[in-house]
Amino acid sequence: MVAKRSIAEIDREIAETKMELQNVHGTETEVYARIVGYYRAVKHWNKGKRDEFDQRKMFTLEDSKEYDITKVDAPVTAKTQKKSVEKTVSDTKSVTFEMYTRKTCPNCPPVKEFMSHLDMAGRSIDVDTDEGLAEAAKKGVFASPTVIFFNEAGVETARCHNVEELEAVFSQIKVTA
Repeated sequence: MVAKRSIAEIDREIAETKMELQNVHGTETEVYARIVGYYRAVKHWNKGKRDEFDQRKMFTLEDSKEYDITKVDAPVTAKTQKKSVEKTVSDTKSVTFEMYTRKTCPNCPPVKEFMSHLDMAGRSIDVDTDEGLAEAAKKGVFASPTVIFFNEAGVETARCHNVEELEAVFSQIKVTA
């Protein structure tokens, strides 16, 4: 039979447990990561490499509930992107986009500039933020810049990573429209 405890006894046990948790001291964890072709303890890296390591962002597919890593799709190429846009897009008014960028990305400014001249609804997502990183993981975005186009039904029709790919997609739309 289970003995009944009073609320005072339970509160005392909780307070004791909290005190014990405050006095817990662990040991330093040694982190190893790949640098210049081999693994080495991060604490032994030079200052520049340590700063670079601190700025790294890790994508984890397991944390994304919408991304199915077991699903195998046909590889997406510029040719298949153009065909899907050709079939589903008749004008840019019916298309929306999501543009994934970073502040430190050297390739993002030309893509932002290209997209700013389009008469198209869309939004820019900063992958440096926690929310932006989570959204990128959900959509399977692994590089910046990435621009994803959606048709009026919300189906992805194209994915571009630079101005050349964007120009190829838009020249195809102009030819078929």
